[in-house]
Amino acid sequence: MARWQPDASERLAAAALDLFEEHGYENTTVIEIAERAGLTKSTFFRYFKDKREVLFGGGTVAGLLAEAIAAAPSAAGPLDAVADALDALGRTFFTADRREFSGRRRAVLNATAELREREALKRIDLTDAMIKALNRRGVPGLTARVAAELGSLAWEIAYDQWIGTTHGEEFGPLARQALADVRADAAVC
Repeated sequence: MARWQPDASERLAAAALDLFEEHGYENTTVIEIAERAGLTKSTFFRYFKDKREVLFGGGTVAGLLAEAIAAAPSAAGPLDAVADALDALGRTFFTADRREFSGRRRAVLNATAELREREALKRIDLTDAMIKALNRRGVPGLTARVAAELGSLAWEIAYDQWIGTTHGEEFGPLARQALADVRADAAVC
C-alpha cells in the first residue's frame, strides 16, 4: 500500500485493531501499527498522540456533536437538540460499514483496562462538549447537564444495541428510541 494513499487515519486504526487483537494492546508498538498500515511512525504521530488514541478518533466526534446541537432548529428543546446530534453521529460514524469494526473495537477495549479508562474519559469529554453546545444555545447549566448526561446514556445504550444488531438497524433511530426510553424512565424516578 503506497504511503500517499488517502485515509491514513482509518488505515492506522484498522491496523491497530488487527494488531491489538492478534498480539494484545500491551504487546503492540506504534512502529508496528504504522508498518502494518504502510505508513511511517511520524505519520502515525501526525494523527494520534499515542497508541491509545488510535481507536478514539481524536476530537472529531466532540466537534460533530457540538455542530449538530448548534444546527438543531431554534425551537428544539435540549433533548431534541441532543437527539439531532445522535442522528448526526449515526450518519457520520456509526454506519453499516463500520459496525463490524465497532464490535471488534469494543472487544479490544473490554479486554484492556487502560483502554476502558480512556473510553470513560472520552465519554466525559463528549458529554462536556454537549453541555457547552447546549449552553451556547442558551440552555441553563443544570438543564444542559441533565440533557447531555441523558444523551450520553442513550448513546451508550444505542451503541450496544447497534453493535449487536443483525437486521441492519441504523444507529440514529436506535439512539432516538434509547433517549425516549431514558427520558421516560427518568420521569418515573
